[in-house]
Amino acid sequence: MRVHKINNVNKALDFIASKGVKLVSIGAEEIVDGNAKMTLGMIWTIILRFAIQDISVEETSAKEGLLLWCQRKTAPYKNVNVQNFHISWKDGLAFNALIHRHRPELIEYDKLRKDDPVTNLNNAFEVAEKYLDIPKMLDAEDIVGTLRPDEKAIMTYVSCFYHAFSGAQKAETAANRICKVLAVNQENEHLMEDYERLASDLLEWIRRTIPWLEDRVPQKTIQEMQQKLEDFRDYRRVHKPPKVQEKCQLEINFNTLQTKLRLSNRPAFMPSEGRMVSDINNCWQHLEQAEKGYEEWLLNEIRRLERLDHLAEKFRQKASIHEAWTDGKEAMLKHRDYETATLSDIKALIRKHEAFESDLAAHQDRVEQIAAIAQELNELDYYDSHNVNTRCQKICDQWDALGSLTHSRREALEKTEKQLETIDQLHLEYAKRAAPFNNWMESAMEDLQDMFIVHTIEEIEGLISAHDQFKSTLPDADREREAILAIHKEAQRIAESNHIKLSGSNPYTTVTPQIINSKWEKVQQLVPKRDHALLEEQSKQQSNEHLRRQFASQANIVGPWIQTKMEEIGRISIEMNGTLEDQLSHLKQYERSIVDYKPNLDLLEQQHQLIQEALIFDNKHTNYTMEHIRVGWEQLLTTIARTINEIENQILTRDAKGISQEQMQEFRASFNHFDKDHGGALGPEEFKACLISLGYDVENDRQGDAEFNRIMSVVDPNHSGLVTFQAFIDFMSRETTDTDTADQVIASFKVLAGDKNFITAEELRRELPPDQAEYCIARMAPYQGPDAMPGALDYKSFSTALYGESDL
Repeated sequence: MRVHKINNVNKALDFIASKGVKLVSIGAEEIVDGNAKMTLGMIWTIILRFAIQDISVEETSAKEGLLLWCQRKTAPYKNVNVQNFHISWKDGLAFNALIHRHRPELIEYDKLRKDDPVTNLNNAFEVAEKYLDIPKMLDAEDIVGTLRPDEKAIMTYVSCFYHAFSGAQKAETAANRICKVLAVNQENEHLMEDYERLASDLLEWIRRTIPWLEDRVPQKTIQEMQQKLEDFRDYRRVHKPPKVQEKCQLEINFNTLQTKLRLSNRPAFMPSEGRMVSDINNCWQHLEQAEKGYEEWLLNEIRRLERLDHLAEKFRQKASIHEAWTDGKEAMLKHRDYETATLSDIKALIRKHEAFESDLAAHQDRVEQIAAIAQELNELDYYDSHNVNTRCQKICDQWDALGSLTHSRREALEKTEKQLETIDQLHLEYAKRAAPFNNWMESAMEDLQDMFIVHTIEEIEGLISAHDQFKSTLPDADREREAILAIHKEAQRIAESNHIKLSGSNPYTTVTPQIINSKWEKVQQLVPKRDHALLEEQSKQQSNEHLRRQFASQANIVGPWIQTKMEEIGRISIEMNGTLEDQLSHLKQYERSIVDYKPNLDLLEQQHQLIQEALIFDNKHTNYTMEHIRVGWEQLLTTIARTINEIENQILTRDAKGISQEQMQEFRASFNHFDKDHGGALGPEEFKACLISLGYDVENDRQGDAEFNRIMSVVDPNHSGLVTFQAFIDFMSRETTDTDTADQVIASFKVLAGDKNFITAEELRRELPPDQAEYCIARMAPYQGPDAMPGALDYKSFSTALYGESDL
């Protein structure tokens, strides 16, 4: 019955109210009567109270806390950006991201696609229902098909995920607490290990350093002691300061570690045996004691060695000075330089030896001082006494040897001086006769090797005659050579008999017997070579003379022939009669006769090629060169071709302009009359006189000058200052005949276009031959007038461009 239903619903509502849920405007009657809106509102209130209200993240409201939880869990995932509980969940990726964050083995997130929301949603709903015991509250198609999914429905469904994963959150919190404790413990262990390592390193350094500081064994040299002092100062300046800092840092680290252990309720740190801070301090005090007095001992020892080294240095200095003075002296005294010296050199060596004897006596005191210092060092027990004694003995022995060698050298120098005086006289005689003979041979070799360039038979025969005269003088020259060599041999005999080694050079000349014999042999070799070269050149000149005569014979025929033909063409161009066609036929026949003469030029070219290969540069038998003949031949062909072309152009002009034969002859006669130099062109004054003869008013007044300037701009547009016959004919044809104009062509196009201002391609193809129609279509610009239509072409601009009145 209705009343029973109402009572049952009221009991439920009372229970809900007892839990702190406020029900506004909701009564048992509305629920029993099936009021859907009231019933759904009550259900949402129940869900909000029992499923969502208990959710809290960082003291936020239930809805905000749930949203913040979702944002944190899905932050690492691409294509997921949770900002609300409706659109942010529409593609299904956020649901899959929540599941994958807590249970990655259930979802293959990387295979999901943002453009397939239905598959994503169904995948998340099915996994949640199967593995997380979360019922499927939502429908994927409804979410995707709705512009804005229902916020309350999604919040309700997401809250189930929050409650399902809340146990995992607690486990995460517990893990964080354990990690924090372990991190503190690991840090403390790391500090302990660092202390042990630093303490070991510092103690090891102290143990290595103390024996070094306690070493008081003196060194032999001051340099070694100074090095020990420098090492000690490096120790105080470089090595010890970092260790002081390490010791201080070690104590700081130890105190810091003990404090951290005490604050974290850990037992105090006890270093290994012998590595306590007190142990390190004891070792450090031992180091400081060993260091005391070490520097003072080093300085005292250095002063003692300085005093001893001073005396040793004095010995070395005096010994070095003496050794430097004696260096090379023994070799000098033993040197037998007098055996190869000249007379003047011997006299200089004797004076030099006398000076040395004086210097030797002056050094006697220094040798005695060196011996006294060595004796004193022996008495003081100098560590290097053995080397001092060895050096002193060597100096004394060397001194005795120098005295003996000095006496022997004086005797040898005086004996050699007498022998060289005789040899010197022979050398002087040799030099007086060798010099002119050497000059004669050098001149002869120069003449025999001189390059000659001749161009005629007469020149080469003159050279042969001069060479024959030279050969007749060779016997007398050979006798003079033998007399000069005999003088040299006599000087050599005297030197060898007295065991004198001559230096090999005559002090009065540089010409040696070897040079004389070598040059004489060279002269003997060059004479037959010169004979052969002169005969070869004589044969070559005979051959060249034959080539010159051969070329001259042909050139003296071809050259006058070309000149004659040039003069004939000039007369023909002036005196031509008959019709233009007859003139053209006559000129072409004349041209063929000229071309038929070409083999004569080819023969001449072959002969010229032989002359070039023989390097012949002149030819007294003819005034014609190949270059002159080539230029004349080219001018001949060009002139006849230009004359033929002028006749052809006159025919074209006559036919195109309707000029009669009589008019053409009149124009030609007038032009030729004023072409005084027959160059085929008129200057401005000649052209002006020609126009006056034809009746043009170009007299020397303002009007006449203006008219003449207009005509010149037509016939000479390039301002070259010359008017050709063709330009003259073109001008006269325009002046005497009717011509088409741009206006006439425009009018004709207008007829074809049906009186329109434009024409189409179809009209052109219909009215004109195909090739001319396509020519116009390709070049006509599009018509731009107000009456233009698609495909319209501008025939006016095209017509004016044909006559140069605009740009085509």
